[in-house]
Amino acid sequence: MIIINVKDNETIDRALKRYKRKHRNIGLMKELRSRKHFTKKSVRRRNEILDAMYRLKKFGN
Repeated sequence: MIIINVKDNETIDRALKRYKRKHRNIGLMKELRSRKHFTKKSVRRRNEILDAMYRLKKFGN
């Protein structure tokens, strides 16, 4: 459960922005989507390797 303490003299927009940032940073939606369907360990590992290869190819030096 995400808890956001609203500070004194803080607008609701600012507090909502902090909530959204915290929600995005903890990866809640990503985890929910991954738990929706079961993925075998071997498939998960293969996807991690493919993602790493893609990142190396795209961003690597």
